[in-house]
Amino acid sequence: MTAHVDFFFNFGSTYSYLAVMRLEDAARQAAVTVNWRPFNVRKLFVEQTNIPFPKDKAAKVAYMWRDIERRAERFGLAWNGIPPYPVDRSGLANRLGVIAGQEGWAPEFTRAAYRAWFIDHQDFGQTDVAHALLTELGHDAAALIARANSDDAKAAFDAETDVARSLGIFGVPTFAVGNEIFWGHDRMDDALDWALATRESV
Repeated sequence: MTAHVDFFFNFGSTYSYLAVMRLEDAARQAAVTVNWRPFNVRKLFVEQTNIPFPKDKAAKVAYMWRDIERRAERFGLAWNGIPPYPVDRSGLANRLGVIAGQEGWAPEFTRAAYRAWFIDHQDFGQTDVAHALLTELGHDAAALIARANSDDAKAAFDAETDVARSLGIFGVPTFAVGNEIFWGHDRMDDALDWALATRESV
C-alpha cells in the first residue's frame, strides 16, 4: 500500500514557497506520493473571518517577509528580496494548478510559478506570465489557459475548496493524510512520517 499525502496550498501563499520548493525531493526520499491540490484559501479566510497578513498590519507583514527570508536561507532556497504581493487575483494560476494536478505535472508547474514570483518578481496570475511559464514547460499554453478560464475548471477549483473546508483546513500550506491535517511548511516532515506510519499500520 502506497503512503500518500494531499498537499493543499494556494498560488499566492507566501509561506507555501518554503514547502513547494522542497516537497517533491522530501517525498521521494520518504517514498511518499503527493497529490498537489490548490484551492481557494482566500474564500475560506473570508468565511472564517481569518485574514492572516492584512496589508494594513505593516509590522506583521514585515515580519512575515523577514521570517520567510531567514527560512529560505536555512533551507538553501533562493531569495531575491520581497516579491510583489498579493498575486493571482484572478485565480488563473490556481485553476491551472488544478489542471496540472489532474494531469500529473503539478510539481514542475508550481515550482516554475514560484520561481517566477519569488525570484523574477512576476505575477504568475497574469496571462502573459502564465503563457510564458507553460510554454517553457512544453505545454500548449493557449489551450491550457482557455481550459483554465472555462466553467469546468472553475467548478473543479471550487470542488477542491469544498474538500479543504470539509477537512477543517484554515490556512496554507496544509498537508493531509486522510482526515489528519498538518498546517504549515514546518509540518511537512511530520505529515510524511504520519503517512508512512499510517501505511505501515494498515
